[in-house]
This record gives sequence, structure tokens and C-alpha cells, in this order.
Amino acid sequence: MTAGAPHTASYYAASSVPQPEYAPLAGEQVCDVCVVGGGFSGLNTAIELAERGFSVVLLEAHRIGWGASGRNGGQLIRGVGHGLEQFRSLLGDNGVRELKLMGLEAVEIVRQRVEQHAIDCDLTWGYCDLANKPRDYQGFIEDAEELQSLGYRHELRLVEPGQMASVIGSDRYVGGMIDMGSGHLHPLNLAIGEARVAEQLGVRLYEQSPVTRIDYGPQVRVHTPQGSVRATTLVLGCNAYLNGLNPQLGGKILPAGSYIIATEPLSEAQARQLLPQNMAVCDQRVTVDYFRLSADRRLLFGGACHYSGRDPQDIAGYMRPKMLKVFPQLADVRIDYQWGGMIGIGANRLPQIGRLREQPNVYYAQAYSGHGLNATHLAGRLLGEAISGEQSGRFDLFAQVPHITFPGGQHLRSPLLALGMLWHRLKELV
Repeated sequence: MTAGAPHTASYYAASSVPQPEYAPLAGEQVCDVCVVGGGFSGLNTAIELAERGFSVVLLEAHRIGWGASGRNGGQLIRGVGHGLEQFRSLLGDNGVRELKLMGLEAVEIVRQRVEQHAIDCDLTWGYCDLANKPRDYQGFIEDAEELQSLGYRHELRLVEPGQMASVIGSDRYVGGMIDMGSGHLHPLNLAIGEARVAEQLGVRLYEQSPVTRIDYGPQVRVHTPQGSVRATTLVLGCNAYLNGLNPQLGGKILPAGSYIIATEPLSEAQARQLLPQNMAVCDQRVTVDYFRLSADRRLLFGGACHYSGRDPQDIAGYMRPKMLKVFPQLADVRIDYQWGGMIGIGANRLPQIGRLREQPNVYYAQAYSGHGLNATHLAGRLLGEAISGEQSGRFDLFAQVPHITFPGGQHLRSPLLALGMLWHRLKELV
């Protein structure tokens, strides 16, 4: 990719608060920590380190929030990772419980960041899991019991089939679980606000500064087209946009396409009929649908994760029929925006947060598997704790989990995972 690409033509880019431009890196900079990636992982790592007194340089190849951080569904949902029970033999009962607690903390980090710094990002509380089948609803009952056992402090409310009209104007779902501790927001505005916070803390931010080469060693030297950074510690927070920068990490993550459409602004009556409580919602299928209302009452409808490596030629044409299956009453509504982006997926669906064994002064965070909005903020906190020497053990819980390298190299990873996901979709039919 060339440096300095503009934001994708999303609803978020069209409705964002004014975004300052940060100059490209020129010449040599020296710092304690160089962070590569200007999304939520990099920004929050930079904030956490700057708060602890480190000097930090952050490099972004395009614009702050250019990748998934600035174009995702804007759903702020509790939890980190998928299927945490698979790690019980490795981490023990206490380790799995700690992961689950950190999944709740991740949302609170966003809440505190927004409130402390008055970030204007349309943060709205209220989320509902949607049951596609009766067994999904039974799972919600178990989820609610577990959350209560973890001391979850926010309201949880099960929604029986006959009550679903109070949550969504669709007959497609057979139950739900409301969570008032999760919600939705404008992700690009959050990224812009967090960049402002980082700059106020003394972080040196550079846009249009793609990393071309890294010289590893006791001190790392990170090269860009017009400059370089010398640092004691390096953090790679590029996720699905690592683009071959570190093949060891790149082999453990699969970039997958996810897509969103935004309708024209709806009337207040239309919006209230679709989502009466203005909640973010998400169904339980492997090819997940997620949707919500924007602050100006557009329906933002996303999903259709693609593992093929090829984007649909017409995103609106691809996504609109999916939206109409849920809301046939929107047949005559105009689609104003359509866009997509890459999310990073690991084989076990747990965020990959750790350090390189061969270069212990190189840390990384990636592979959020669709839970990036909250998990990135947790990753920033854990990296801040680890790099500053805080012996909490929280970073080590993630770092000790092994992550396989996808077989077949860059070109075969996507088709192999696409076949695996097809198997899971077929199982949903049973």
C-alpha cells in the first residue's frame, strides 16, 4: 500500500469530527518505545505508556484510525475471545476466570477513557444478543448466570420470544439477552479523540509513515521512507494490516473482510420501529449479522465475513438482501454508504498479545476476531503493564497461549479457513 491513503468512503469518515493531520516522520527520532499502528491497539498502548512516563513515537502508514479501528461496526460488547473453556487445561480455572474478568474490564477501559477525556463519539449504552434458535436462548440463560457469578455490575435481562418486539422490529429471532453494560459508538471519532489524548500526554504521532524495514537488536531501528526511529522497545499493533512487516506474526493471523452499509436517515418513527430501545444487536450465526442506529438515525448493518480474500464488487448489492431478510420494511429505503475492511482472525479466536521470543524487546497485539473495539483497549493496558515491569501476571496469561501458524502460506491460508467456516455454517443447519 502507498502511504497516506485517505479514509475509506464510510459513514464514519463522512460524519467524523475534524481530524488533525500529523506530519510524516522526517529524520531520526529517539524514544523509549516505538509503536507501529495508529489504530486502537497502538493509540491505547501509547496512552498507557505515556501515562507511565515513557517517551513514545507512534507511526501510522495512512491516517489515524484508517484501518478497522475507524470503520468497524461500532459495537462495544463485553468479552474477549471466543470459547475460553478451551484454555482451561493450559491456564487453569483461575486463569480462565481472569480472562473472563478482563473481558468485562475491557469495556470499562473505553467507558473511563471517554468520560475522563470528554471524547465526543456518540457512546450509547444498551446491547442485545439475538437468538436465532432456541438453543441460542438457552445459552443466554447460562451466560447470564456466569456473568452474575463474575460479579457483573450492569443490568442483564432475558427477553422471551413473545417480548422481542420490545427490542427489534423483526420476527426473525426467538429470544434475546439485554446487556446494559455494553453498547455502541462512533469508532473513528473515538480514535480521533484518543489520538488527541496521546498527543496531550507527549506522544509524537506521525501519519503517512509506513514502516519499510525493522533492524532488530538491543535497540531497534524502525525505518520509514523519510526517517527512522531508534527505540529500546518496539510494539507492533498493525493487526490485519501487518502486510508482511513481520512474517512470524503475519503467519498467525488471517485477514478477513467484513462489510457494512448505512441507510439514509430514517424518521424517528421508522427508527423506533426497527430498534425501539436504540440498542446495538448481534445474532449468533457464524456469518454474524450486527446492526444498530447511528446518532442521526441511519441503520448501520454489517456482517458477511469473507475469508476468500476477495471483496464483493458491489458491497451494497451484497449486503442489502441480508438487511431485508431482517427488516423487509426497508425495501424502499436508500443506501447512502457502503464500505468494508479487514479484521484479523487467529485460529483459536483469542487475541494474540505477547512478545517475540527471539526479540524480547518486541511486543505485539493482534487477531481480535471481531471483538476489537474493547479488546484493543485491554491489549493497550496489558502492554503498558508489561513494558513498565508491573508484575500483575495478566499479560503472561495471554502470552503463554500458543498460536499456530496457518498452513499453506499467505495464498492458501484464506481458502483453507473458508472451507473450515463452511463446515461450521453447515453445522448451524442441524
